[in-house]
Amino acid sequence: MILKLTPAAILLGLALCSAACAGDHLHARDGHAHQHLERREYPQVPLTPPYRPLVWGDLNVIHTTDTHGWLLGHQKSSWAEPYYSGDLGDFSSFVTHMKQIALHKDVDLLLIDSGDLHDGTGLSDGYPPGDVDAHESNKFVERLPYDLMTIGNHELYGYADTYDMYTNFVPHLAGRYLTSNVNITVFDSDSKPESVPVGNRYTKFTTRKGRRITSLGVIFNFTGNDVNMTVQAVGDMVKEQWFAEAIAEEPDAFVLIGHMPVSNDSWPTVVNAVRAVHPLTPILIFGGHTHIRDCRQYDGRSMGIESGCYMETIGWMSADLDAAKHNSDNITFTRRYLDQNRVTYEYHTRTSNRSFDTDHGRSITRGLEELADRFNLSHLYGTAQQDYTLSYNPYPSNGSLVSLFIEDAVPYALAINNTRDSIPNIIIIDSWALRFDLLKGSFTKNDQLTIMPYQDSFLYIANVMSGIAKQLLPAMNKPAAIQQRKRDETQAIFSSHGIDDTPDSARLEEIDGRPGGGGQAPFGYVTRDSCPDADNADDTLHTPLPNYDVPFYVGSNPPNVTADTPIDIVFLNFLGKEIIGILNKLQKDKTYTMHDVSSYSPTLASDILGLYAQGMWN
Repeated sequence: MILKLTPAAILLGLALCSAACAGDHLHARDGHAHQHLERREYPQVPLTPPYRPLVWGDLNVIHTTDTHGWLLGHQKSSWAEPYYSGDLGDFSSFVTHMKQIALHKDVDLLLIDSGDLHDGTGLSDGYPPGDVDAHESNKFVERLPYDLMTIGNHELYGYADTYDMYTNFVPHLAGRYLTSNVNITVFDSDSKPESVPVGNRYTKFTTRKGRRITSLGVIFNFTGNDVNMTVQAVGDMVKEQWFAEAIAEEPDAFVLIGHMPVSNDSWPTVVNAVRAVHPLTPILIFGGHTHIRDCRQYDGRSMGIESGCYMETIGWMSADLDAAKHNSDNITFTRRYLDQNRVTYEYHTRTSNRSFDTDHGRSITRGLEELADRFNLSHLYGTAQQDYTLSYNPYPSNGSLVSLFIEDAVPYALAINNTRDSIPNIIIIDSWALRFDLLKGSFTKNDQLTIMPYQDSFLYIANVMSGIAKQLLPAMNKPAAIQQRKRDETQAIFSSHGIDDTPDSARLEEIDGRPGGGGQAPFGYVTRDSCPDADNADDTLHTPLPNYDVPFYVGSNPPNVTADTPIDIVFLNFLGKEIIGILNKLQKDKTYTMHDVSSYSPTLASDILGLYAQGMWN
C-alpha cells in the first residue's frame, strides 16, 4: 500500500533534507576504529577460503549492489548458501580492517553501492502496516562509511519509498548519494510542486591521498517508476548543461556509479560523452541491476564491474593511476568477485575469528537481529523436507520451486473458503514473480517475504471454453510476445514487481576448463566475464551449480475435461489486459473486456506459500 503524504508532511521532510550542492568538494570517509572482541560464532560448515590475495593499486574500491535487504546474509545450509553467510556487521568489520590496510599501504580505498536496497527480505519488507519499505533496515546501511551510493529501480516503485529515501536516507550521505537522472516532485515553501533530484546530480571530492574525483550516479532507461517521479533517458542526460559543467574540469579520475548493467546498456553513452572532453582520463564504473558478476572495459583506460546481488558478492577493483599520468598507456586494472562470508573477510584482512569483529560491526549485527525479532521474522509456517530451486532443477520437476508454487501451492491456497473451488480452472502466473529459492528446513515469515514479497491479487474470467483456455499459455510464451514484454517496461508487470531484465538463471554460468571444476571444488559462482583473465575473476574456486531455463509464464495443471467445458481462467492482477488481448485473438465468439474480470480470492500472492506450508508441512 502506498503511503499518502500531505503537503505538510512533505514540507516537514524538506526541512530535514540537507544534501550538499552538487559542486561541493568532499573528502572520502574513513571506517570506524576497531577493537578486539570475544569470539564470534563461525560458519557451521567448512568453507574454502580464497586462493590468492587481492591486488592493491593506487586507487581501490569495495563495491556492493542489489543487496535487496539481505543484511543478515544467507542463513540456510543448502549449497552454496554458506558461502554468502556473512551479515552487514561482518561486512562493516571487513571494511574497517581494509581501511586500516589501505592506511598502512598508503593508498586510497573507497566504498561504493549501486542501488536496490529495497524489496527482498523480511528486514526490508516485513514492516508493520503504516510503515515504509526498508525504512528500518536502511538505518543499518547508513552506519557504513559509504563514499558513494546511487538509486535503483526498487527505490522508485512507490512514491512513499522514494520520498523516505529523499527525506531520511539521502541526508546521511552528505552529498554522496547521486541521482543524475532521477527527480522527485515535492512541495516548495509556497506549497507548490517542484521537481528536484532525489540526491545530487554529481559530486566532486578529494581522496585521502589527494586524488580529485568526479562522480555521477545514473540509472538505466527505466519507465516503471511511480507518479511524481521522473527518470530521464541517459542519452538526454548527457546533453544537459549541468552535465557539461560537471565534467568540464579534468579530475584525476572519473568514478561513475549507476544502477545499470555494465554490458549491453547505456554506459558507452556516458563514457563517450566524457571521452569527447577528456580522452585519456581514467574512468572507473560500478554498475548493477542484472544480479550477475560482470566486467567490461570500454577502452584501455576504463573498466566497469557489476557485483552480483543479495549480499552474495562483494566486488573489488584496483587501478594503478600514478603509472598512467602524463602518458596514453593502458591502465592496469584488477577486479575480483568475493564470496560474502567471514572466511573470505578474515583471509583478506589477515585476522582470526577472535580478532576479526569490531565493536561497530557487532552492534550492527545485534541491531539487525533485534529488528528481525521485532518484525517476527522467525514465525514458523512449516518445515520443508527438501530444496525447491528456481534454476538449479529443471522445470517441471519435483525439485523446481516454480512447479511447487503453480502446481501445488497456488491451487491449494486459492481453494480455501472459495465458492468457485468446484469449477475447473487454469491458473497463470509469471515465473519471475518468485524471487529466490525455497530451501530445506524451517519455512518462516522471512522466507515467505524473501521468495514472494508481492501482494498481488488473483482475478479470473469465467466460462472460457477449455479448448481455448489451454491455448493461452503457449500463446503467451511465444518468443515475439516475450520479447515485447521484456522491452515494454511501462506494462503493469514492471510497475507492480520491478522485474529485472535478466532472469535468475543468469546468476550462475556453467563453464568448462576452470581450475577446481569437475567436482573438485565446492558449489558456487563460476564466472567468465569480458575483461582480461576472464576465467579468474572469482575470489574462491567453485564448481558451478546446474542451471536450467524456466518459461516466462507458467500455469497449473489443466483440468481433465472436454474442449467445450466452460472453465475459469485465474491469473495475477497485472496480467488482465494481456490475457484479454490473447483471448480475443484465439477466438471470435466473444469480445472480452476488463468488465469480464472479477476477483477470484482475497488470498494474495504473498500469502500462498505460508498457507501451503501451514497445511502441508506440519
